[in-house]
Amino acid sequence: MPPSMLFHGTANRFVPSILAQGLLPGTRRHVTLAHDPHRAAVVGHRYGQAVVLTVHALRMHDQGFRFYRDADGNWLTAHVPACFIR
Repeated sequence: MPPSMLFHGTANRFVPSILAQGLLPGTRRHVTLAHDPHRAAVVGHRYGQAVVLTVHALRMHDQGFRFYRDADGNWLTAHVPACFIR
């Protein structure tokens, strides 16, 4: 079970698309989410001006979305619909 909120770091230029389509895994198997905003910001800086998005993970879980943990402590899920992103 994930915590109430998780975080996703991305570049500012991707935000309009994410807010329209949600978070998609792209070429990966899962969307990666961090447990703290600082860790997400570090990832976002790799791609440009960083933006940290908040994901309502527990609400997603309560509606049937599955979450996994990787060896680095990140949270993984198949997709994050836009309605769960702030």
